[in-house]
Amino acid sequence: MEVIYILLGVCFSAGLLAYAWGVLGWVWFKPKKLEKWLKQQGLKGNPYRFLSGDMKDIAKMTTDALSKPMTLSDNVASRIMPYFVHLTDKYGKNCYVWMGPIPTVFLRDPELIKEVFNKYDLFQKPKMNPLGKKLVRGLASYEKEQWAKHRRIINPAFYSEKLKLMQPAFLLSCSEMLSKWEGIVYGKGSSSSCEVDVWPDLQGLSCDVISRTAFGSSYEEGKTIFELLKEQVTHFMESGRQVYIPGWRFVPTKRNRRMSAIESEVRSSIQVIIEKRMKAMQAGETNKHDLLGILLESNLQEMRHQGNKDCGMSIEQIIDECMLFYFAGQETTSAMLVWTMILLSRFRDWQARARKEVLQVFGDKEPDFEGLNSLKVVTMILYESLRLYPPVSRLVRRTIEETKLGEMVLPSGVVLTLPIVLMHLDTEIWGEDAKEFNPERFSEGIMKATTNGKQAFFPFGWGPRICVGQNFALVEAKMAMAMILQRFSFELSPSYAHAPYPRVTTQPQFGAPLIMHKL
Repeated sequence: MEVIYILLGVCFSAGLLAYAWGVLGWVWFKPKKLEKWLKQQGLKGNPYRFLSGDMKDIAKMTTDALSKPMTLSDNVASRIMPYFVHLTDKYGKNCYVWMGPIPTVFLRDPELIKEVFNKYDLFQKPKMNPLGKKLVRGLASYEKEQWAKHRRIINPAFYSEKLKLMQPAFLLSCSEMLSKWEGIVYGKGSSSSCEVDVWPDLQGLSCDVISRTAFGSSYEEGKTIFELLKEQVTHFMESGRQVYIPGWRFVPTKRNRRMSAIESEVRSSIQVIIEKRMKAMQAGETNKHDLLGILLESNLQEMRHQGNKDCGMSIEQIIDECMLFYFAGQETTSAMLVWTMILLSRFRDWQARARKEVLQVFGDKEPDFEGLNSLKVVTMILYESLRLYPPVSRLVRRTIEETKLGEMVLPSGVVLTLPIVLMHLDTEIWGEDAKEFNPERFSEGIMKATTNGKQAFFPFGWGPRICVGQNFALVEAKMAMAMILQRFSFELSPSYAHAPYPRVTTQPQFGAPLIMHKL
């Protein structure tokens, strides 16, 4: 018996030693090996610091940058990603940052970025933080065959002819928001002007649009889901400022318990919607031409084509995609619209040009799908807004094996940051006015917008994995801007504080109070 105890003790000690050695390799030996390799590739960065890397400095610099508004300027990189701007100023464009024990290499060459986007099997999205999976999964998190299958099933929901069928939902949602603004203006008495913080209403608009177009319901019916997802974003962003320790999600902290409760409630709510729709379809109800209906129909077609029900999406995977619809559909478009309105409030000559175009195309009639496609000036303005205020300030990829990229050879396990906002503000690419609002640069389209002829406009990503919902977002934005310009002119309120704020998307930290003038 005593021998057995000794053997158990030896096994336990050996296991503990092996675990400790593995942890030490993760937090010290592997990072130091990667550091040496990156320096050999001509990359520069701060020396690795045990476990935290540059995270403490990133957190402090971010907190300082967000503590007060900035001057009214479109050179927003130093507020959105201050530490990354600091590093590039210190080491140049070829540098890396330590996100805990993981090095992140900055890519600033448009051709290398396009190569990363196009070779999506070699440069994959990083393994999602387990806490991040409580916020977003689905298509955005898949790779290789699983991604290809889901993309194939989802694509039909975003074809132009399907978006055209959703036009009534866009119109209804926009009309309700504008009627609210008119009620506020007229409620002030004889004046035809008043201050309106448009940011909450634009969020409400995009929530309403995605609810109606995704599930055939109104914003009020989906409001609980949206409020829960907004809270989940806050928890996720707070957790992202700390080094993630494997297994930490199982520790019953207050935040972990709340995130799990939110995830459970959101998934349950969406599952009820899906099951109700599936029963209606089985009973012979006509497809409503919303995203959920198109997705379920496409999924059935995939299973029939393959002759195997396992070739389609499971209910759990459909729930994941619906959560992604909810989240991405609301976040991206509302951010695009609010910065476009802020820019047009400051550059009222462009606002006048856009209004003139809208009135020439539609007059006082409701915008239609074909007319939206002919709005050249409005499209130029939206592109310039996306350039200066891309909804997502950076995209991240990782190497899954030793990979050659340009002149560099990158080992497996290196993370690549594609800093969209820095690329969009680069004077070597866009010219001396790169940090200024100038929609005219897009007058001949995206491909001729840069001074050196290189493609460097990535608000929705690039290549095979470009955002599947980009056309949806642009149609919604064009519809909303056309209807706003028909009914209102607007300018910045004296109470406006310029404070781009990096949540999951770039948002106005203190809202967007504008003086709205009823036309």
